[in-house]
Amino acid sequence: MPRRGLLAAALAALVAPRPAAADGASLRADGNGVRLVLPGAATGPWRLSADARPQRLVLSLPRHGWEGPRLLSGIAPVRTLRWDPRARRLTIDLTGPVAAPGVGQEGGALVLSIRPGPAAAFARLAGPSRPIAQGQGGARPVVVLDPGHGGKDPGAIGATGTQEKRIVLAAAQEMKRRLEAGGRCRVLMTRSRDVFVPLASRVDFARRQRATLFVSIHADSAPGARGASVYTLSETASDALSAALARRENAADSAGGLNLPPVPPDVQRILLSLVRQETRQGSVRLANMTVGALRPRVPLLPNTHRQAAFAVLKSPDIPSMLVEIGFLSNRQDEAQLKQPQHRAVVATALSAAVEDYLERPGLGVASVG
Repeated sequence: MPRRGLLAAALAALVAPRPAAADGASLRADGNGVRLVLPGAATGPWRLSADARPQRLVLSLPRHGWEGPRLLSGIAPVRTLRWDPRARRLTIDLTGPVAAPGVGQEGGALVLSIRPGPAAAFARLAGPSRPIAQGQGGARPVVVLDPGHGGKDPGAIGATGTQEKRIVLAAAQEMKRRLEAGGRCRVLMTRSRDVFVPLASRVDFARRQRATLFVSIHADSAPGARGASVYTLSETASDALSAALARRENAADSAGGLNLPPVPPDVQRILLSLVRQETRQGSVRLANMTVGALRPRVPLLPNTHRQAAFAVLKSPDIPSMLVEIGFLSNRQDEAQLKQPQHRAVVATALSAAVEDYLERPGLGVASVG
């Protein structure tokens, strides 16, 4: 679920009961067929195709995050529904041939009407030439890239005079180009030139843009440290290095408040806790994907995923991470980071992790009732 929708969903769950089918998919008899409703599926890309042997429909949902059972009983002409979390695909096993399914939308839900049909017509549906139907969903998610420092703040300065603010801006611009070429998201930057942006303003910018992810890029200074590393938010630092980096970066500190609805204070506390918990889980998932993408490509700092109270990671409703793409205090890191080819390798890895997260925002399958 997008972060901007989580608060409304949490509030509804707390203050008003809803039917079970409103939270997950529903399959119901409809005349001589069935009506399958998949909430949220129409907001992202989807593709519906058919197989003749065995007779089935296959719905690909590459960006849909579902929860619940993977194998579900059907209603004729649907025998079973099977969710494959790796392929992010729903297989609709059939009791016999069906006509071309009717496809519609209700809000963000994808609605399939499935009815029996002639065998010859179904055989044509199952031909290899094209899908039955497909869609690209709504607006693409927004990813905000945050090149650290800038303007009057040069950041770390390497032994040969390399300024952090210039290195991270070049790396972020390369990452932006690669993400935009992939077409899975819109990319915005907290700064696209050499200007100073306060930490609180960086977080506020991401929240005003209703960002799905926030990635802050740095190349700091730390005696003895070498290699890329990834940081997520924790009020208690995981180690002394992380604590020192956070203190150095936090020229200002802003948690960024949520506009909570007019409900009692105890309900507000519950809502804020739910949103923060979901956000931190997303941040950790993104960080783990990033470490996996970086590992085969660039040198890494030991214990690569670390935690500290970085101010730019404190948005309560946007999964966020800070990536040190290397340390300018290390001569080897500095020499590599000055090379466009190396920055391109780093940008490729970071882009792959972001795209992986956007493709797999959650795990499991929604319950069908």
